[in-house]
Amino acid sequence: MVDVAEKEMDNPTFRSDTVLSDVHLHCPSKSHLMVRLNAVGQPVFLSYFKLLWSTEDLASGKHVREITTGGEHQCRSGDELCDKDRSNVKKEGEINSEGVEALLDDDGDLEVVRRPRNASDLPAEDVLRDIVCPVILMKGKEDAFEDEEQECPCSDVVKIEHTMATPLEDVGKQVWRAAFLLADYILFKRDTFRSCSVLELGGGTGITSIIMGTAAKRVYCTDVGEDLLAMCEQNVALNKHLMESGGGEIKVKELDWLKDEFCTDPEAPYSWTEEEIADLFDHCSVIMAADVFYDDDLTDALFRTLYRITHNLRNSCTVYLALEKRLNFTLRHMDVTCEAYSHFRNTLNDLENLQDGKMKYTVEPIKLDFCQFLVYERIEQL
Repeated sequence: MVDVAEKEMDNPTFRSDTVLSDVHLHCPSKSHLMVRLNAVGQPVFLSYFKLLWSTEDLASGKHVREITTGGEHQCRSGDELCDKDRSNVKKEGEINSEGVEALLDDDGDLEVVRRPRNASDLPAEDVLRDIVCPVILMKGKEDAFEDEEQECPCSDVVKIEHTMATPLEDVGKQVWRAAFLLADYILFKRDTFRSCSVLELGGGTGITSIIMGTAAKRVYCTDVGEDLLAMCEQNVALNKHLMESGGGEIKVKELDWLKDEFCTDPEAPYSWTEEEIADLFDHCSVIMAADVFYDDDLTDALFRTLYRITHNLRNSCTVYLALEKRLNFTLRHMDVTCEAYSHFRNTLNDLENLQDGKMKYTVEPIKLDFCQFLVYERIEQL
């Protein structure tokens, strides 16, 4: 939990009252451009996230992924990706583990190799892990943003506006790894979601709904807070070209898990119409949520909302939940624990064991051996 202080942007200091996503610390090969301040005075940044499928591939159904092996770029069909890539990774790991002796000097002491400070001094394979500090887009330097935009072809880049280092109640304004994991699964199984009607709970910046919009017929991306929903709507507009080939539609709506009813006030921004609620209940067959299980009260509220909505659906529904298991040392347990994850698992078990004579839930884990189509760190805690 960190906070970037208002000092030099290239030499940030940290405080313990806010949260910073690892995605923003290790943004691959791109600077974060601060484009504006939001309604509550928080800096809003624009980041580019590499999509390893182009819109042409999405439209044609062709499984193509760019793979870097030994400095060379190759394209392989989707059927060849996973097994070969995993075997290559395994071989590389074996080589590294056997090469420990090379790190010892003549006296047998461990020789520490320090990474260069500048990204330009790094080997190509290490550039993705280099920490990227924010770049402020100031008056008179708009051309810097335009040059950055020209370097990123729209067909294979997702552009997302987000904040950095927010209080815990505003973490939805950042981008988190579990959203990328769920987006990967959507791209890998996009035929499963083709022409579906989808609801996302806790959509945040909207990146998962945007990826789902490349395949699904309609996506209701929901969250709370006018400022967050406005940011989400802006991101949908920034990436509308990704959805044009599939004809997908994304509607940004408010859905508060702490309330029992949809917001239908026509004066309220991002409210629902009666027709949209009826469409959701009549046609929704997929519900998804990514990295929303970090607070026990919110976890309980989400599962209550999940039960209420699925109870009213006309058809059966599949729910996809993605999260990162975050480990912490606590004095109460004097051990490394993950209480938020434990509470999530217990609540999920309660839902599966629920017997009310009306609904039946089954839980099935998904193996994380599907291919990666967005550039991020897929860590084992996902």
